[in-house]
Amino acid sequence: MTTDAPTLLPAPLLSASARPVLLDDSLRGVPPGTADLSAADLPLLRWHPADGRMALPVLTLDETAFRANRDLFLSYAREQGVAVAPHAKTPMAPDLARALVEGGAWGTTVADIRQAGVMLRAGLDRLILANGIGGAGGAGRLAALIRRYPGALLHVFVDSVAAASALAAAWRADPALPPLRVLAETGAARGGARSLAEVEAILDVVLASGGRLEPAGVATYEGAAAVASPERTLEIIAGLLELTAEAFALLRRRLGDRRPLIVTAGGSVFFDRVIAALGPVVAADGAAELVLRSGAIFFHDHGVYDRAFAALDARQGFHPGGAPAAARALFRPALRLWAEVLSRPEPGLAVCGLGMRDASFDQGFPSALAIWRDGRRQDRPPAAEVTKLNDQHAFLALGPGADIRVGDVVEFGISHPCTCLDRYRVLFGADGKGFVQHAFPTFFG
Repeated sequence: MTTDAPTLLPAPLLSASARPVLLDDSLRGVPPGTADLSAADLPLLRWHPADGRMALPVLTLDETAFRANRDLFLSYAREQGVAVAPHAKTPMAPDLARALVEGGAWGTTVADIRQAGVMLRAGLDRLILANGIGGAGGAGRLAALIRRYPGALLHVFVDSVAAASALAAAWRADPALPPLRVLAETGAARGGARSLAEVEAILDVVLASGGRLEPAGVATYEGAAAVASPERTLEIIAGLLELTAEAFALLRRRLGDRRPLIVTAGGSVFFDRVIAALGPVVAADGAAELVLRSGAIFFHDHGVYDRAFAALDARQGFHPGGAPAAARALFRPALRLWAEVLSRPEPGLAVCGLGMRDASFDQGFPSALAIWRDGRRQDRPPAAEVTKLNDQHAFLALGPGADIRVGDVVEFGISHPCTCLDRYRVLFGADGKGFVQHAFPTFFG
């Protein structure tokens, strides 16, 4: 391993965890025999996943790539006149959510009440709860959370009369609760009202709540509408966004005033369609804001999002500075999985020490990027491809004459950050050379 000086990253991503983090060898990546190690000491220890000290497999975050993705996308959003509340469900790491807010994000998105509690405890109090809460039970749990954090700027999706009624009842039962901001949700293929009449019925309940529920805007999620045909996908999304625009117009008419509202949509794949369809609607209103909820885009990957960006580029959907640009080239995959070669049982096969317990596989297998030997990076072997995963093993098919040996460390890229990160209680942040700088705790429950 080389002894280059560690790369220091500028704030805010450099900031340590808001609470002290102690590491021990029950955590993936931490060297055996380690106990009660302060994460603040990591830059001095010079851990590297390929040098033989860290327990493998382990997942690392290239902090330089993450920061570059953050700055690129948030700058683009500002150019387009929209805001971003990155979806925290991807890493469930409050430190990374905070880094995005400090970099200019509008706030933070969560997927359920528990995730909202995690972010509120970390001091991230401008939230979108981008999901239904259910009925009376969910309304009661949300009320209990807001009692503890009455100053939270929480916005909640509501897609049915039943859900709106449950929330109204819970908030009427406790007059000490501040009014709850609700977003009427439209949808396709997942949750969300399917017609303008359903939206109107939701608004009837909200506006009849005696001020206990506050109509704060409208919401949707277009990514769930994707089907096998790209052309049909764009047609469905266009229809959904048209319904969302109609729902917003209906809400503005029903309110009869110019109070600030938000319109929120936009994942990491079709944000261009959202901006094109809803941006002019919000701009014409003059008192509303369009808030995207992209999350995985800040991590990118070597699989499903790489393919999605190829499609985005084909439709010239990304144009920073006003000119079409290749999103696939500008965004950088920030996650790496590291595993040792455990066996070379036959020609053309290497068995590596990572499996379904360690890597996402719902949107494609990990991709072999490089081989490391004795702490030094080698070339990627020709035709190295993961063909199968067991619980703890990856089967790496090799081309003829591939020089891969037992004990080599394979650096993998992943496909689909959301279902990889949730396997790790700590995500190790590394500098551009792979040396560990930080430990970001995750809270997947």
